[in-house]
Amino acid sequence: MQRSLEQRMAIKFCVKLEKSAAETIPMLKKAFDVDCLSDRHIFRWRKAFAEGREDVNDENRARRPSTSSSDDNVKRDTHITT
Repeated sequence: MQRSLEQRMAIKFCVKLEKSAAETIPMLKKAFDVDCLSDRHIFRWRKAFAEGREDVNDENRARRPSTSSSDDNVKRDTHITT
C-alpha cells in the first residue's frame, strides 16, 4: 500500500513537470522495479492528476466488504460418522 502511495506522488510530480506518460512510465519502472504499478494504473492516475486531481489517496468505494476464511472464523462439524 505504501509503495502505491509513493508512486502516485511520483506520478503527480511528473504531471506537474509536464512529463508525458511515455516519459513517466520508464522512470517509475526504474525507481520501483517489480513493485511498480501497471501501465494501466499509471495512465489512470496520470490522467486524474492532469485533470486537476490533487489527492493521492484512493477514494472510498461503496462495495461489499472483503471476507476471508481462517480456522478462527470457520465453523466445522466436529462430529464424525463412520
